[in-house]
Amino acid sequence: MLKRTVSFLTIIMVLFTLLAACGDNTPTTASGGATTAAVAGSGSTTAATGSATVASVATTGVGATATPAGKGVLTLGNGTTSTFSRNFNPFVSSPLFLTMNTIYEPLMIYNTVKGELMPWLATGYKWSADNKQLTFTLQNNVKWSDGQPFTAKDVAFTFNLFKNKPGLQGPSLVAMTGNNAYVESVTATDDTTVVFNFKQVFTPGLYDIIGQMIVPEHIWKDVADPSKATNDNPVGTGPFTQVTNFQSQAYQVDKNPNYWQPGKPYFQSIRMLAFGSNDAFNLALANGQIDWASTYIPKVEDVYVAKKPANYGYWFPLTGQMVVLALNLTKKPFDDVNVRKAISYALNRQQMATVAESGYTKPADVTGLAEGQPKFKVADPTKLGDWTNYNVAKANQLLDAAGLKKGSNGMRTLPDGTPLKFTLSTVNGFTDWIAASQIIVQNLKAVGIDVSVTQTDAAAWIGLRQKGQFDMTISLMNGSNPYIIYRNAMSNTLLKPVGEATVAGNFERYSGGKADDLLTQFAGTSDEAKQKEIAGQLQQVFADEAPLLPLFPLPQWYEYNTTNFEGFPTKDNPYIAGQRGDNSQDGTSPILPIITTIKPK
Repeated sequence: MLKRTVSFLTIIMVLFTLLAACGDNTPTTASGGATTAAVAGSGSTTAATGSATVASVATTGVGATATPAGKGVLTLGNGTTSTFSRNFNPFVSSPLFLTMNTIYEPLMIYNTVKGELMPWLATGYKWSADNKQLTFTLQNNVKWSDGQPFTAKDVAFTFNLFKNKPGLQGPSLVAMTGNNAYVESVTATDDTTVVFNFKQVFTPGLYDIIGQMIVPEHIWKDVADPSKATNDNPVGTGPFTQVTNFQSQAYQVDKNPNYWQPGKPYFQSIRMLAFGSNDAFNLALANGQIDWASTYIPKVEDVYVAKKPANYGYWFPLTGQMVVLALNLTKKPFDDVNVRKAISYALNRQQMATVAESGYTKPADVTGLAEGQPKFKVADPTKLGDWTNYNVAKANQLLDAAGLKKGSNGMRTLPDGTPLKFTLSTVNGFTDWIAASQIIVQNLKAVGIDVSVTQTDAAAWIGLRQKGQFDMTISLMNGSNPYIIYRNAMSNTLLKPVGEATVAGNFERYSGGKADDLLTQFAGTSDEAKQKEIAGQLQQVFADEAPLLPLFPLPQWYEYNTTNFEGFPTKDNPYIAGQRGDNSQDGTSPILPIITTIKPK
């Protein structure tokens, strides 16, 4: 659920990631949903020429020229978006669905299942000997959807646009602008080679760079304000680029006539529908109106699969993010590592996995890493520590040793008599998190700690978390490599006073500083063997310090319907995870590999 010196993470992308934890039919500000109707498209291609470009197109409904469902049309949907606004701008905080990773493409994709980078617009990359120059080699057969050639100049233009035009959103924002910018220049040395010169060594920047959506220079060089252009009829390199129909509750994008992968995509159109409520979305999914979804469904076998077992499937791999309990370490007694470990011993993670997450996950270990880091995770986490085990006796022993004595009512106090009474903040509507919170309340009461749950909307919760204005809260550890994961968890470079927002990480206000030298070493090398060694040391620091209390890996929610299409990833064919991540720019979205693999029946 959320992300940098640092990897790209604006508040909006934080919200998107957080909300994705409960599925793609939960409300997100990065969903492209809006409250104004938009004109329908005619499929013509026009350049975005100003700050609020609106194409002159026919106002036909989706049914006017749309291919019927089941005839080469992949149908997707959103549960809480009531209306769509026509805005295919990849540089805004809330681009419309299908803008990212469908119309526009990144350089590479990080496959969380296999733990490796997949070539896309770039065929590969190479670091210089001093790790201050990163060179990408590009595909040499790519065209934009208007037939113009794609070259390295387009890549350099996209990144340099962030330097020249204020207000743009994307991973390039951190790489190219501000006090923490680490890229000095981006240059196309020939049509298929682009070179990034770094101000200082920062090898994790690779993951920012690969996730940036690339735009055509010949279109965007004439846009006066790229942060405001609506880009009604986009020109991209992606497999689906032609907006053939658009109305406020449904739109359709047809395949790119000039797509660079021969013979792909194998079907004609993607249709996106707005349902306005989770109930309506889930009903449509169960009724076979949706081909591909990413939503949390309790008892998915009974509620979904059983309705059409020959065609309905799901796969919830644990390769995404780690759900954690964050304690505010500026508050006593949470500043005591032994108290943090005591609280952790008191938590029944198996119960959370079984009840709150319907048995779709498993208890966390002391590394805080999910299964998306197979190259870096130590072989036996139990050798690092055991405080993620459920052990009430050990919890009571450590709490007693910390001087937090129980009173006659069985509840504990600080040495000065202050009751151990805290509030656990969570997000309204996140039913699995709320269920986990209730289990935490019961577990901690059993060892003499009084906790009550408070729920807020997601935006308010983000603000409280960023400013450190909480006692306890459920959160996430996320990132595409150990540097990002552990920097966000325990780097002093992100430490802010309570009341001052930090959007990248260290929301719990950990100030130990024991990870920073290792993080610098990790960022200073591109040698994977060295990075793996350093990652092991970082895991030991995390296990020693317990800055966050990992609960369980968050399943990557994914349901599919093979009535009309075949070739979706499955547990038996795990070529990539299936959770959509429509607006993701962290390089982990599986959309492009999937929509270029599946075929109509």
